[in-house]
Amino acid sequence: MAHTQSTRMQRVQDPIIPIVARLIRDNAGTISLGQGVVHYGPPPQAREALAGFWESPANHLYNSVQGMPALRARITEKLAHENQIVVEDERQLFVTAGGNMAFMNALAAIASAGDEVILVAPYYFNHEMAITMLDCQPVIVPSDERYQLDLERIEQAITPRTRAIVTVSPNNPSGAVYPEADLRAVNAVCARRGIYHISDEAYEYFTFGNTVHFSPGSVPEAGNHTISLFSLSKAYGFAGWRIGYMCAPAPLHMAIAKAQDTMLICAPIVCQLAAAGALEAGRAYCTPFIAEMGRLRDRVLNALTPLGGRVRIPSPDGAFYALLRLDTPLAPLVLVERLIREHRVAVIPGTAFGMMDGCYIRVAFGALLSETVEEGVGRLVEGLQRLI
Repeated sequence: MAHTQSTRMQRVQDPIIPIVARLIRDNAGTISLGQGVVHYGPPPQAREALAGFWESPANHLYNSVQGMPALRARITEKLAHENQIVVEDERQLFVTAGGNMAFMNALAAIASAGDEVILVAPYYFNHEMAITMLDCQPVIVPSDERYQLDLERIEQAITPRTRAIVTVSPNNPSGAVYPEADLRAVNAVCARRGIYHISDEAYEYFTFGNTVHFSPGSVPEAGNHTISLFSLSKAYGFAGWRIGYMCAPAPLHMAIAKAQDTMLICAPIVCQLAAAGALEAGRAYCTPFIAEMGRLRDRVLNALTPLGGRVRIPSPDGAFYALLRLDTPLAPLVLVERLIREHRVAVIPGTAFGMMDGCYIRVAFGALLSETVEEGVGRLVEGLQRLI
């Protein structure tokens, strides 16, 4: 009898970031506009919080499944002050190994095999992958031409098997920021239909101009059906430290605890201590970098103007991505491979985000420095001019 892999895992899309990373490694000198990371690191308070780490025996033992009390206290304060989300019951809060794990915990807690979870395209590919891994069915609802929510189509997609609607705002991969009214509307639908609203807010600090981020978990009574996911990876330059957190309805506590205890037990203590230090620095540390990101966004968009009508770019008002629709018959992955091999610049194909109707690519500018933006985007524009 032949050794085989899980048929469930065979249905999961291949992870696009490692695929593109391998192409980058094979083509020396490539500038990456692919992976979603920032160019700066954690605040000094994160390092200072680790002073004496080795000397404390407790730091080398397991800790609470929900997260260290000191870190949860800082998160509780942050949620109340910045998101207007009040943690009324300590069972609502879990520290996780990044936002992806928070999403997996949420799914494991609320969904059974065969259940449906509504994603809005363009969606974050790891969400679709997680849903498929748990033998659930992703139900894809298109956004409008500006990558905004189509509320009518979302509600029409709900069936008796639906367990949740997922929103990502600010959005990865489009940079769209959903208005407060639309997120309130999704929340109201979830309350009325007896399903959950999973709100991924990893890019909450990254909004530009007059655009404002809104947390649907702040709506009165939202704590009964809203699962809010957050991460330090982006705003605090914490990607490699793998710290996220979630605020979920208290009745889900034991189900989430089972998932967390099985997959992780607890987020690494050293990372939790550093995260507490980062939150001590607070949003003030992130603000200058995000202002710089806004200026980089403007430079990227201006640099893409020579492409004219061959590219459509709805304004990315948040995150640090632009999702381009290109007027070309080339398949997205073929285009990405040629951009890397022939022009030494890397982007991500839109098919990874559920954009199957046409050729889309995601451009990430978070890791660019002022001195590299011209070269990186210049290579992209030159490559697209030649290829499309």
